[in-house]
Amino acid sequence: MPELPEVETVRGQLEPLLVGARIIDGDSHPSGKFNQAPDAVGHSIEAVRRRGKYLLVDLLPDRGGRRELIVHLGMTGGLHVVPSPDDDPYQRARWGLDDGRHLVFRDIRRFGRIAVVAHGDHRSLPTLHQLGPEPFDPGLDAAGFHARLVRSNRRIKTHLLSQRPIAGVGNIYADEALWRACIHPGARRVGLERSGRLLDALRSVLTEALAHNGTTLRDFRTVDGATGSNQHRLDCYGRSGQPCGRCGSALTSRSLDQRTSTWCPTCQAR
Repeated sequence: MPELPEVETVRGQLEPLLVGARIIDGDSHPSGKFNQAPDAVGHSIEAVRRRGKYLLVDLLPDRGGRRELIVHLGMTGGLHVVPSPDDDPYQRARWGLDDGRHLVFRDIRRFGRIAVVAHGDHRSLPTLHQLGPEPFDPGLDAAGFHARLVRSNRRIKTHLLSQRPIAGVGNIYADEALWRACIHPGARRVGLERSGRLLDALRSVLTEALAHNGTTLRDFRTVDGATGSNQHRLDCYGRSGQPCGRCGSALTSRSLDQRTSTWCPTCQAR
């Protein structure tokens, strides 16, 4: 599933293509996960933002108040700006722009989500509504992060994936950051010092992934159809059985709370 670096890469490419354009028509797959897409028709695009793993498209009103077009890419979703849409069986939504171009949302497995809401009203999307702070929020320090981590007795990785202590981190970057911080993904208590190490590790792995347009393991593509390249730089995720880059021990993996986790049994001992 695309995480913060992948979604931010898409956002950065979409913004100059969309800002100032007016949505003049649209259609969608009939599923309730996508059928709000036409509600954006009649609005002009003011900005393209990101919150956690969500894309937020600010819409200037043609009538009524300001609204937001919200897109979650799910596991296989992608947004592309094209001269004209083709007959793609995996197209789940389309918006026609006033200059003749089209913004299309393609999603093979239909795990994505589209919503159009009043600006800032995310109550219909509980995960978005309850997101923790952004990793690069200058107001987030080790003490604040630790205070959010200790609110739950769940395994540290499971808690990270909930999006409550920090936004935008999924399976890939949780494994990577926990490896860098030398914290076992199954740990249930992380003190202040280790919280600070983990926050620093999260910021460093996300920064590096952003610099390489995200991680493409199979499905993720940028707006122009390219792949990310951060998959060639992973230290831990997906490397079970290979030697740890720090100590040489074989990395191990197993399912923790229904999510496969990889770690070094030496560097990340409980």
